[in-house]
Amino acid sequence: MTFGRERRWLTLSVALVYVFLLTPIVVVVISALNAGEYLRFPPEGFSVRWFVAFGRSRAFTRSLAFSLELAMIVTAIATTLGTMASLWLVRSAGRAREALRVLLISPLAVPGIVTGIALLIFFYGVGWRRTGLLGLIIGHTLIGLPYVFLITGAVLVRFDRTLEEAARNLGAGAGTAFRRVTLPLIKGGIISGAIFAFVTSYDEFNISLLLSGVGATPLPIQLFDYLRFSFDPTAAAAGTLSIVMALVVVLITQRLVGLESLYLGGG
Repeated sequence: MTFGRERRWLTLSVALVYVFLLTPIVVVVISALNAGEYLRFPPEGFSVRWFVAFGRSRAFTRSLAFSLELAMIVTAIATTLGTMASLWLVRSAGRAREALRVLLISPLAVPGIVTGIALLIFFYGVGWRRTGLLGLIIGHTLIGLPYVFLITGAVLVRFDRTLEEAARNLGAGAGTAFRRVTLPLIKGGIISGAIFAFVTSYDEFNISLLLSGVGATPLPIQLFDYLRFSFDPTAAAAGTLSIVMALVVVLITQRLVGLESLYLGGG
């Protein structure tokens, strides 16, 4: 009897957590379908007119394309550097391992606005007045790299190096052994880290607010500027598209990393 009561309370608690997490998403999506002239909930009717308005807005579409381009560049750089850092720290960092680990993950502990201010001061200090795309790449990579490093490092810690050594004993070179043995077994961690880096870059606001410039405006900053002067559901439509993109990313993660985890567990 007591167990049944505890189970019901646990189910209720989980349901409340889901409601708490999903309610803002539902409100944004429904608001994007509002047929009225202003952003409000509940809606005055349902229409897709604001999605059409988003597609016709050159400012929004340009910012969306820029955010995607920026996120893909950052993902490529952060994934490469984070994977290399994980390999080096797990295998050959020696006594400096813990200090370097803390240094690499420290951007996660620093508020984004502080990181943005520090980067802005640094860029101005070295005479770099217009940061633009390159400045945003540096800032976003700084906060995306720790995710790749942590997730890939967690996979490498449990990696059985005797498999790689066996390949080397059979005549494979270091590059071949890594490409044919190590990489396939750790790719789940690399993919997970890359997806986290992509989402982090795409959604980053604080650093983007301080480092963006003319012709280099990510979508979150464009939304912020838009809502300062307009309050129609176009912003909700943009948010809905971002939610859909995040859902696609989650499904890709479930598909790729879920299968990889199953494979590693079975191996």
